[in-house]
Amino acid sequence: MTHWLTLLHDHWAWLVFAALLGIAEVLMPGVFLIWIAIAAALTGLVALALPIGLPLQLLLFAGLSIVAVWGGRRWYVDNPVASTDPLLNDRTARLIGQIVTVVEPITGGEGRVKVGDSVWTARGNDAELGARVRIVSAEGAVLWVEGT
Repeated sequence: MTHWLTLLHDHWAWLVFAALLGIAEVLMPGVFLIWIAIAAALTGLVALALPIGLPLQLLLFAGLSIVAVWGGRRWYVDNPVASTDPLLNDRTARLIGQIVTVVEPITGGEGRVKVGDSVWTARGNDAELGARVRIVSAEGAVLWVEGT
């Protein structure tokens, strides 16, 4: 009889776990815990509907977690979130179009330019010290420039 009561209340543990994961997702957003929370909630609902033991519930939770995370990842790949600032984490792409000063002459296709308070390696047509050049593209930490 005790075993039946334990099975009867397992669903509450899963539902509370799902709620805690949902709260954690809100407090530390990363769009990952929500999928695990969905798996926990579904496990709780199945545990409520069917009297299955804890080992089977854990297996169900593991399987649902994998499916939920995979499904969530697929959804985000198919429906990317549009950013108001697509270059937010791409510093070099933000530099394209800026006019900078040559601080080490560009000879043989390579030199250095001053961008803000830092100096970057630059490639492009030869340019003298102090010349003003425009950044036209970037590859890693190397800026491609052309005369203005």
